[in-house]
Amino acid sequence: MKEQNSMEGLATRRTALKVIRQATEEDAYASLALDAALRNCGLSGADRRLVSRLVYDTLDHLIWLDWALAHVMAKPDTDIKLKNILRLGACQILLEDRIPESAATNLCVQLCVENGMQGLKGVCNGILRNLIRKKDELVIQDGGEEPEKAAALRYSVPEWLYRKLREDYGDEAGAILAFRNPDEGWTLRPNLTKIDDAGFEQLLGKKVWKREKTVIPHAWKITGAMDIARDADYLAGNFSIQSGGSMIACLAAGVKRGQQVLDCCAAPGGKTCYLAELMGGTGRVQAWDIHEHRVALIEAQARRLGLENIRPMVRDAGKKREELTGTMDAVLLDAPCSGLGFLAQKPDLKLRVTEDSVRELTEMQEKLLESVCGYVKPGGVLVYSTCSILKDENEQQAERFLERHPEFAEEALPESVPARYRDRQARGLQLLEYRDGLEGFYVIRMRKNYD
Repeated sequence: MKEQNSMEGLATRRTALKVIRQATEEDAYASLALDAALRNCGLSGADRRLVSRLVYDTLDHLIWLDWALAHVMAKPDTDIKLKNILRLGACQILLEDRIPESAATNLCVQLCVENGMQGLKGVCNGILRNLIRKKDELVIQDGGEEPEKAAALRYSVPEWLYRKLREDYGDEAGAILAFRNPDEGWTLRPNLTKIDDAGFEQLLGKKVWKREKTVIPHAWKITGAMDIARDADYLAGNFSIQSGGSMIACLAAGVKRGQQVLDCCAAPGGKTCYLAELMGGTGRVQAWDIHEHRVALIEAQARRLGLENIRPMVRDAGKKREELTGTMDAVLLDAPCSGLGFLAQKPDLKLRVTEDSVRELTEMQEKLLESVCGYVKPGGVLVYSTCSILKDENEQQAERFLERHPEFAEEALPESVPARYRDRQARGLQLLEYRDGLEGFYVIRMRKNYD
C-alpha cells in the first residue's frame, strides 16, 4: 500500500510523534497518552490504526532503533526532540514495509520544521537516507563475548531485564520476550447481581460485536467494540470490563455469601466489584486505596453496578490497624508491582521499569503482606497477586512470606479456576501471556490455620 506525502500522512506522524514524545520525554503512559491524542483527532479509522501501530512499534523497538541509528549518525547524543523524530522515521524505514522510505523521510523532515528545528532538517534527511542505504548491514551478531547484550538488543529490552527473565525462566525467556499481542479485544463479564451468564449471552447477541465465551467463568472475549464505556448496557451497570488474570485472583479468594472481605489496594475497583457480586450483594467488601481520587473511582464503579455491600475507604494498607486483627474471612492483596505481565501490550513498561524500582516494589510488597495478613481470621484466606512475571515479586515473595508466617499454608486454587490454569499451580500460579492466553499474572491462595 503506497502512501502519498499528503496532509493526512503528516497528521498521522504528527500525532504519533506527540505520543512518543510524551512517553519518552514526559514519562507519560503511552496507552493513556495515545487514547487522549486519538480522542476527537479527526483522523480516519485507518489513520488512527496507523498512529497506534507507529507509536507501539517505535516504543517496542526503541532500544534496537537507537542502536540502528547510532550506526549511521556521526553524533549519537542528538537532541531528544530530533532523536524522537529520527526514531519515528527509523521505525517506518526498518519495520513498516507498507510505507515508502521516501515518504517516511520527507514527512520526518517536515516534522523538524513544525517543531522549530528548521536548521536540522538537512541533518534529519541525511541520517534517514543513510539509514536506508545501510539498513541491510545492520545485523546483530549472535553470541560472541557479550551474548546477553546481543540477546537483549535483539529483543529490544534493557540488559538487566533480559538477564532477570533468563535467570527466572531459562530458555523460555526468549518466548516471553518475543511474544506480541495483536489482540485488541476486551474481556467482559456480567453484573452477577443483575444478570446470569445465559442472559448476558443474549444481551451480547444484540450487539454488533464479535464474541467468544472463554474458559473463565462469566467471561466473554469481544472484538469490534469502539468505546465500550459509552455503551448503554455498560452505563446501566449490566456488565464490567475485567482482565482474565484479575478475575482469577478474585476466584482464588473463594468468597461466600455474608462474608467480611478486604480488598487492600482496590482502585479502580474491578476486583472489588467482582468479589461483591460473587457474594450476591451480601456481606461486606472493604475497598482501600491510599489516594482519595482513586477511591472515588471505586465509588463510581459501585454506583454504576448498584452494589451496596462495598465500603470504599481512603486507607494506607501499609499501616497496620490493630482493631481489624482477625476480622476478615478473606483478604485480597493485589499488590503494587512492576506490571511486566502486560509487557506484550504496553511496550513502554520496559523503558519505565528499572532494577531499582523493582527492588523498591518488592520491599513495599513485603511491608503490605506483613501489615494485612493479621486481618485474616483463623481459617480464613489470604490471596496475594500481582500482574508481574518476575519471580522476585511473585513466588519468591510468597516463599519468604510463608517462611516468616508458619500460621499460613498454601492451598490449592478452588475449582472455579479452570483446570488448565489450576493444574499449573506450583508455589502459586504464574500465568504467561504467550503460553496461557492471559496477561502475565501471579496468584497464590494461603489459608490461616486455626491454632
